[in-house]
Amino acid sequence: MKRLIFIFILLFANNSAWAVVNPADGTSGNIYTEILIVLFLVALLLLIVSVVLLKTVRVMANEIKVPGIIPATEPTKMLEYEEWLASETAEKSSKLSSWNKLLGLRPISEEKDMMLEHDFDGITELDNPTPVWFNAMFYGSILFAVIYLLNYHVLEWSPLQDEEYAIEMKAAKASKSAFLAKARNLIDETTVQVDGNAAVLAAGKTVFIQNCVACHASDGGGTVGPNLTDEYWIHGGTVNNIFKTIKYGIPEKGMIAWEKTLTVQQTSDVSNFILSLSGTKPANPKEPQGTKM
Repeated sequence: MKRLIFIFILLFANNSAWAVVNPADGTSGNIYTEILIVLFLVALLLLIVSVVLLKTVRVMANEIKVPGIIPATEPTKMLEYEEWLASETAEKSSKLSSWNKLLGLRPISEEKDMMLEHDFDGITELDNPTPVWFNAMFYGSILFAVIYLLNYHVLEWSPLQDEEYAIEMKAAKASKSAFLAKARNLIDETTVQVDGNAAVLAAGKTVFIQNCVACHASDGGGTVGPNLTDEYWIHGGTVNNIFKTIKYGIPEKGMIAWEKTLTVQQTSDVSNFILSLSGTKPANPKEPQGTKM
């Protein structure tokens, strides 16, 4: 067994070193990486050799009377050694017996008691039963299969894979809707975007009719407030400027702040609606005011 482990380590070391020197992508390996791998393998081999030598020395010390370790001229120490060796042997035998019982194994010394009566050409058969642990795993797998079948296919207590997928997709859709609903409240004058969607413009028109016609007329031509359909803007004509003007107002010119009256989504919708009025022809447009944009 130790020889197999040793050979496996040598093969692994050879393959690892070859992979470093000749990597798959064709590039040269790192010299420091090669050195570290070689040092690691050398240290590992030294450790294995040291362990094997240590065990060999201990076995030799137990089997023979090594001068300086167990002097033959001292009967008392020899007796103590023999007692210690007997206790060690009994302890190892006890551990091995417990391990064999756990795995359902029987020692070679009991083979004569397990021989079957029939033989063929001098070849006999052992009546060695299957270990308990193997039987437990075998019958346990059968029990698991029965429970699985009842759970998923007979009683349908748990969903199948396609049903789990549908459930997960439904939950993800609900989570996405909740996130988008929350994200709408994060809109401000720096993040608002131009949106020409018909639903957005319709919602913005509703807000405009309800709150803005008194100063800007129903068609945006302007009365007290400026004309919103031409190319001239007093406080900027981008969607960001319009959003900011509606949100904070222009108190010195009579434009109130709508921050506490309209939601951020309503402010965004009406800003996009006002932007869509550019270029339309109102019935009685007010004269241009501000700077041409």
